[in-house]
Amino acid sequence: LMASALYPSFKEALLTAGLDLEADDIRVILVDTDDYTYSGAHEVLDDVDAGSRVATSGALVSKTIAGGVFDALDVTLSSVSGDPSEALVLYKHTGDASTSPLVAYIDGIAVTPNGGDIVISWHASGIFAL
Repeated sequence: LMASALYPSFKEALLTAGLDLEADDIRVILVDTDDYTYSGAHEVLDDVDAGSRVATSGALVSKTIAGGVFDALDVTLSSVSGDPSEALVLYKHTGDASTSPLVAYIDGIAVTPNGGDIVISWHASGIFAL
């Protein structure tokens, strides 16, 4: 079981003002960990094999940053089918997978898509904290 982690390239982008979680288009992907393994060397969406991406959200809404915690409203992925999934990957959507920076890897979920909607309910204390 892989622990959740912030991608090192995301940390660098924060420290160099290369990414703005509140203003940028941040999205989440439901990931099959049989097909994707987290690596700190991964930097952009292209590094997450397309075959491991089970579903992708639209832009997160009502994003907030308070006390070092990033949060947003819960997300609904519509009509999801595909492989069982065990993790989420947050990324900044640029419209091009080769330039869309990875933000966070969140492990420890378990969902088996059945064609219905999947609601991602963020933890009460936020999506992640620095």
